Amino acid sequence: MDKSASPLPWLLLLLSVTTGLVDAISVLGLGKVFTANMTGNIVFLGFAAVGTPGFHAPSYLVAIAAFLVGALVGGRISIHHAGLPLRRWLTVAALVEAALLWAAAAAAVRFDIASQSPAPALYAVIALTGLAMGFRNATIRALKVPDLTTTVLTLTLTGLAADSTLAGGGNPNWMRRIASVAAIFAGAALGAALVMATGLAVPLFLAGILVLLGTAACALHPQAKSPA
Repeated sequence: MDKSASPLPWLLLLLSVTTGLVDAISVLGLGKVFTANMTGNIVFLGFAAVGTPGFHAPSYLVAIAAFLVGALVGGRISIHHAGLPLRRWLTVAALVEAALLWAAAAAAVRFDIASQSPAPALYAVIALTGLAMGFRNATIRALKVPDLTTTVLTLTLTGLAADSTLAGGGNPNWMRRIASVAAIFAGAALGAALVMATGLAVPLFLAGILVLLGTAACALHPQAKSPA
């Protein structure tokens, strides 16, 4: 292993897997709502605004509001950790995100997907996962690792095509871009299987574990001693 290589890309790929998990949980288990990807919620909110059956504005509004609050907190913490060791920032971020995901898992224990009840549990899971993903997005944005946003693939896929040899480009970061797509795909598939087999609590708990273990491994890397 190259000890000088940054561990961040590997961590962000693992976090991309957890995004797939969270998207599977929210879309399949919480009634067609995204808590990691806000573009979908804005579109669904537009559907709900004109009375389209099956789309419920309160869920999207809660998800968007929670995401914004999480991003705000994540931004504040990112600024506070500027110049401090990267491992400290990553550890704080992982603890916050894992705690929110595990709180969502606890709220989901008695939630019934078929009937989407009880309603307080529904909105609690939406809010807690929205907070976690907003916080995550703000943190990843501050880290500025190219082509690894961990939650959105539109620009990644655009880059794969627009920067390809066929388009006259040099295929920069093509392996990283493909790995990012594969990671979210794998997380979504695993999340869907777990939701169908066990409900929401198990994949939420697993997502928190992956966040903590991946961050712990990254924090032990020599480069994590460097200032953020």
